[in-house]
Amino acid sequence: MIPARVRIVEVGPRDGLQNERAQVPARVKIELIERLAEAGLPAVEATAFVSPKWIPQMADHAEVLAGIRRRPGVSYPVLTPNLKGFEAALAAGATEVAIFGAASEAFSRKNINCSIAESLERFRRVAQAARAAGVKLRGYVSCVLGCPYEGEVRPAQVAAVAGALYDMGCYEISLGDTIGVGTPRRTRAMLEAVSTRVPRERLAGHYHDTYGQALANMYASLEAGVATFDASVAGLGGCPYAAGASGNVATEDVLYMLNGLGIETGVDLARVAEIGRWICGVLGRESTSKAGKALQARRA
Repeated sequence: MIPARVRIVEVGPRDGLQNERAQVPARVKIELIERLAEAGLPAVEATAFVSPKWIPQMADHAEVLAGIRRRPGVSYPVLTPNLKGFEAALAAGATEVAIFGAASEAFSRKNINCSIAESLERFRRVAQAARAAGVKLRGYVSCVLGCPYEGEVRPAQVAAVAGALYDMGCYEISLGDTIGVGTPRRTRAMLEAVSTRVPRERLAGHYHDTYGQALANMYASLEAGVATFDASVAGLGGCPYAAGASGNVATEDVLYMLNGLGIETGVDLARVAEIGRWICGVLGRESTSKAGKALQARRA
């Protein structure tokens, strides 16, 4: 049964901006995060505590996290790939962190420079530290529907990694089609496999739109009972390790579809569309949101 309410995790300030070539000032990132929270988004992924050598756009992570005026009831998760990143995030005031694994061995080595088994051992230490500090822990699994280096990824492998993250204490597992090659049939098969290890109410979908299938895969996930989805305002983002991968599904497009289905989100589509226009103007780039562009044209 399709859920009556969906929770959207906005990932534009992190997953989106980390792929911009030009350096985005911390004050712009902070304003983007605050505007998104004011539009009703219940979770806004703020930044990543990673090495500036690998992701230079996130070098100002402590400044960004400290500068946010936090709204009651809104979570501001940050990415922490290892214990060092977690400790820095904790010192900066993080109350929720996310760890980022992969269902593809080759992608794991390219993305975080270690095997899947090694990554899980790193994450286990982060999970233990998060539990001790009372910090919420979210898990990501990338390449759940395909890998740029290995091709097809077996659903059983996705289930194994997702299950390991859930077992170590992640309250939610976000399943990412990092290069956007999935289709609804493959999405359903993957969710069937993962749900043998993780309860469906603890799963989230994170779909990129490279082949224009993100909303279709999201609908298939809704039919399977998934009620949390990641999305990025104006479709910002991509994957620096996956050549040709376009951005995440646009938050505006997700909201338009959910509104049409009568599904509650608590998010103001018009305000999000305005934020998309604003941030694209700041970045000097075009929005990839079809709903955002249509709303702008109607407004004009």
